[in-house]
Amino acid sequence: RQWVACCDLLSDGSVRGSDRWGYDGRDFISFELGSGRFMAADGAAEITRRHWEQDGTTADYLTNYLKHE
Repeated sequence: RQWVACCDLLSDGSVRGSDRWGYDGRDFISFELGSGRFMAADGAAEITRRHWEQDGTTADYLTNYLKHE
C-alpha cells in the first residue's frame, strides 16, 4: 500500500493539497482539499469513495490534516 499526502502554502495564506492512496503501483483513491471530494480510480475504489463520503468523518479528518499538519 502506498500513501502520499502533499500540500502547498500559497502566498495568500491558503492551503492547496491532496491525499492519494494506491497499491501494487496503481492508483486507488484520492482526496482533493479544494473540492473536499474523493476521486475513485476504479470500481473497487468507488465502493470506498461512497462509504467515506457518506460517513463524513474521513473528509473532515483529511481536511484538518492537510490544513494543519
